[in-house]
Parts: sequence; C-alpha cells; structure tokens
Amino acid sequence: MSCHDLLHAADDLTRRMFLGETARRLFGLGAASFLLRDPALPGTDGFALGPASARNVVYVFLRGGLSHIDSFDPKPGAATAGPVQAIATSADGVQVSEYFPHLARQMDKVAILSGMSSTQGAHAQGQYLMRTGYELRGTIQHPSLGAWVNRMAGRINPTMPGHVILGGGADMPSAGFFPPQFLALPIGDPKAGLQHSARARGVDEATFQRRLDLLAKMNQGFQERFPHKQVTAYGDMYAAAVRLMRSDDLVAFDLGAEPAGIRNAYGDGTFGQGCLLARRLVEHGVRFVEVVSDGWDTHVQNFDALEEKTPDLDRGLACLLADLDARGLLRETLVVVATEFGRSPEITRDNNGRNHYPKAFSCLLAGGGIRGGVRYGQTDAEGKEVLAGRTTIPDLNATIAHALGLPLEHVVHSPAGRPFTVADKGKPVLALFG
Repeated sequence: MSCHDLLHAADDLTRRMFLGETARRLFGLGAASFLLRDPALPGTDGFALGPASARNVVYVFLRGGLSHIDSFDPKPGAATAGPVQAIATSADGVQVSEYFPHLARQMDKVAILSGMSSTQGAHAQGQYLMRTGYELRGTIQHPSLGAWVNRMAGRINPTMPGHVILGGGADMPSAGFFPPQFLALPIGDPKAGLQHSARARGVDEATFQRRLDLLAKMNQGFQERFPHKQVTAYGDMYAAAVRLMRSDDLVAFDLGAEPAGIRNAYGDGTFGQGCLLARRLVEHGVRFVEVVSDGWDTHVQNFDALEEKTPDLDRGLACLLADLDARGLLRETLVVVATEFGRSPEITRDNNGRNHYPKAFSCLLAGGGIRGGVRYGQTDAEGKEVLAGRTTIPDLNATIAHALGLPLEHVVHSPAGRPFTVADKGKPVLALFG
C-alpha cells in the first residue's frame, strides 16, 4: 500500500549550562533546551515584507553529500550510472532512480534543481555554506537560513519556538551573530519529543508559581543594575519555557497523539518520524523546521549504502508531501531537500564508492508556490557538468527567501558593523514559481 493510501486509510556554553541547571533545581524542571530560547516576537528591523507564496518551511538536510546520479538526476545507459536504473514518475518526462519508488508518485508536486553547484568540496565548509549561504570564516559565525527567516518574518505562533532542528547536532549552524532569541530548539530524537517539559513529580502548580515568583525577585536587582539585552533575554527565555509548558501547543511534540496508521505510514525510522513531527510542528505554527539525516558520505560501497539508507528517505519524504497536501498545508509550506554537494560520476574501482563532487548536484523544492513536476537545470549525459540552469547555494537560499516574501536587499549588521543580507549575492530562481 502506498503512503498516500495509508494516510487516507488512517483517519551549549557554561553560562547556559548554569542557567539550565538553576532552572532544574529551582523549578523542578529538566534542563530543557527551550529554557534557553526567547519567546521572540517578530524582529522585523523596520522593513516591509513582500508578497509571499509560503508561510513556513520544512527543510530536509541530507548530511554527507547525496549522489545526484543515484537519486534525482539519473543517467540511464551511461557508465557513470552504475547498476542503478531510472524509473518514471508522476511528472511527465521526469525520472528518478529506482531507490525512490514512493517519492516517484509524488514528483508532480516537486521541482528538481539539477544544476546545483557549490564552491566547497569538504564537508564542514560545504555544510556551512549550504546552511548559511556564506563561506566558512574563522572570524565570524553566520546565522543559518532558519535564523534569518525568523528574524525577518517573525514567529507565527508566539508560544512555539520559531525554529526547530530535528536530529541535528551541536555543530549545526543556528543563530550566528544574531541575538539569542533566534537560536534553534534542537530535538535529537523526534520519537522522544520535547523532553523535560512538564513539572517534576511532587511539584504542583502553586509550588511552581511560588518558585517562579522567588526567581523573579532574585533577578530583579541584577536586571536593574545590568539592563543589557543579553541579561533581559535570559529572563524572557524562562518565561517562554513556562508559557509553552502551560500551553495546549505542547501536544505538537507528542507523536503518540497521531493515529497509529499515520505513524506507520511514515515508517518507524528516525527520519520518517522526524518528517511526521515536522508536519505537526508546522500545523502548530512553527515557522522553520529542519529534519537532518546523516550517513550520506558514501566513499565506500556506495550502492550497498544507498540500498540501506534510501528506503527511509523515500518513504518519509513521500508521506510528508502526501500528508501536507491532503491537509491543505502544502500550498503554504515550502519543502526543501538539500545536501552539501553531490558525489563523483566516476565510481572508484577499489571500493565501489563515489567521492565528493561539488561541481554538480541536485536539490528539491515542493509546495509554497513552487511549480511541481518540473526539472530546472541540466547536467551532461554523465552527470559531470552543468549545461543549463546553474544554481548556486546563495541562489537556492534567495529562492526560499523570495517564497517567504523576505526582502533580499535588506541589510543586517553584525556586532562588528559588517553588512549582511539573507542570501548574500544570490538571485531567486523565478522560473520555479507558477
């Protein structure tokens, strides 16, 4: 049974560590990551948003470098294709590799960017460029795209975090030089949801409120002596955590609230359940949700690795698109699938693998005003060179920002006074909108 059928059948720094520990001891709370996130009313910086075709983003990041030839830019008949066959999809004239039979049925909703090209061929540098739109520098930490989106567009639901990363890690770019209210809330295991988000046993509401009042009195003198933004932000973070704890929106993080049939449709793997949680968070007004999948660095036994890795990706993505569409959410939700670079068309003789290849690779866009069922850009018959529709990583970020109505020319200054824009010098691919 297809995902579509199943869905329809199933009706940080020592100071932060100190603050988290203080909250745990004083409130009877676990050191939840959200304690260190500001409620963040929109930080619009005094500019006007433009027309938007999308309201929120689900950003799927495949860390390691997905082979474009073995996924969304197959080369049937070429020596570089290896043993992988191409299959037809629901989009006329658009093929994907045989590893994606479920996603093939959803390709009428998807635009493939086959002309992606990067200047960075090492993982750290490539991932940083893809996540921020800027090259890695030792002198500055740039904000991630999710931080830019929340600073410029603001939160949809002030009770919920504006930016959530599912399955990422400590090395994932987040707020950069932006204020701390634009940090992302990281959730390592989507199946576990938002842990330590309830009062500890034995702490009733009255006791909890007394402890909050005591904390406010303890902090009052310090805040009056040091009325700095960073000091105020930490108080706001505690307030944000309390609001979420007391909110009905907390259920958004609980996958157990989903019917068993829908949970099964996404698959039991971490990635599929992350996609399901992303859908729930979008429903509850989270502006930017990232789902991170590791393990795509296939230097050795590329084809064996893909046979093991792709089923979860195929099923999770297909179900996410079908589910969002069935609920009427795909029109306003931009789904992005990105990776830091492709993999070499040449297959290594010694270990049947593919090496890093930034010159040409593929990304996907769907929903949020994007024309589905199209391929933008073209590589040559072997997947080595971009022949048409070359798209840089800043261009991809500019396309996402354009869909959200963000002003691409608006300048934000770092604390050192350096000017930055959301997509650097990138230009949106307007041909993708229809």
